[in-house]
Formats: sequence, structure tokens, C-alpha cells
Amino acid sequence: MHALFPLLAAAALTLGLPAAAQEATIRKSLGERLPQLKSIDEVQPTAMPGLYEVRVGTDLFYTDAKGNYLIQGELFDTRAKRNLTEDRINKLTAVDFSALPLNDAFTIVRGDGKRKLAVFEDPNCGYCKRFERDLQNVDNITIYLFLYPILSPDSAEKSRNIWCASDRVAAWQDYMVRDKAPAAATCDTGALQRNLAFGRKHKITGTPTLIFADGARVPGAIGAKDVEKRLAEAAQ
Repeated sequence: MHALFPLLAAAALTLGLPAAAQEATIRKSLGERLPQLKSIDEVQPTAMPGLYEVRVGTDLFYTDAKGNYLIQGELFDTRAKRNLTEDRINKLTAVDFSALPLNDAFTIVRGDGKRKLAVFEDPNCGYCKRFERDLQNVDNITIYLFLYPILSPDSAEKSRNIWCASDRVAAWQDYMVRDKAPAAATCDTGALQRNLAFGRKHKITGTPTLIFADGARVPGAIGAKDVEKRLAEAAQ
């Protein structure tokens, strides 16, 4: 039984409806009135009485018990000072680190390499370049770099040249940190296509995207101090 089923049942009983009927009411109302919500993956109560979460993939909406109103936004717990929507999305988008296809990445090791981080990046990403330059300040880490060419027409060409370089790490850091373009190179680039497929499956829509050893995912560039903080949390 779903861990939240008792909450849904209690909320439904308050309204005089069995839990299944309560969920069916919400699904029916929203599905009929909003065609884009015909394929609802999950309905469950939130911590706020009378408010229900409606999940479509990793998109979250909120509604009342009858599906008469729909809210798209973030739900905050002011007492706990937590963004409940963000917490939920973080849980939904977490990636099992052990399931990452590490053979399709190249590895950068600094210091003892004990701490682990996976990063999806496009060589044409300005935020990635800023992130890479800041990441030079993080030591004792192993970085699994997944080339993820999604931003510009020549992203695939630059990614190919880096992936096919005799020294991928040097070619990558030369370009991202020192603005030295990689030399033209060719080889089997199946890994790049597999990275794109993996990203589509896990809804990686921007670069850089960071995945820590505990499965936590961070979309966007963060500074070295935040990387250190996340690495510490992942090690707990």
C-alpha cells in the first residue's frame, strides 16, 4: 500500500468518500475540463488540509477535493520554512548514482578522488564554463563528465572533438577553462547519443546538471562552496 494512502483515506472520509472515489473525482474533473491533464500519474493529499497534489510526470499541480480549481505554483510550509514543492520535485527527479552509465562519461580525478559527482554539460554552455572554472577550486573529487550537446547546432561537433581527443580531460579543460578550441577528431560517438537518450528519459533539460552520490540533482551552475556543501550532504 502506498505510504500516503492512509492520509488520502482520512481526507476522503472527511468528505464522506472512499479514498479511491476521492481520487477518481479529481481525475475525472480535471481530465474532462483540462485535456492536458488526462494522463495524471498520481493524486495525493498535501500537508495543507483540503489541498491535493496532482502529478503529471515531474510536473506538480494542486487542486481542491472536487477538482474545481487548479493551482500551478509552489507550496511552502511556513512553520518548517521549507519549500514542499521543491522537496517533492527533488525526490521525483533524483537519479540513482549507481545506475549512471559511467562508461559514457570521461573521468576527472583531483586529490584522493573519494567524493563523487556526475555532471551533464554542453561545451557551448556559458554557465558550464563559469561552473568549470569555479570547480577548479574543489579538491579530493572524482567527476564523471557526460557530454550533453543540446544547445547549439555545433554543440555535437564540439562534443565529438572532445570525446574523440587523445586526452579528453585536457581537451575539455582547455576549451572550458582556457577557451582553447579542441582539434577536429573523429571516432565512435555512440556515447553522445546514449547520453542524450538518458537525459530525455530523466528529463535533463538544461546544462549544467549536477548529480551527487546520494542521487540529489541540481540544475544549473552553483559555486564551489555550494558544491562542497552538497558533497558533504551526499556523504552523510
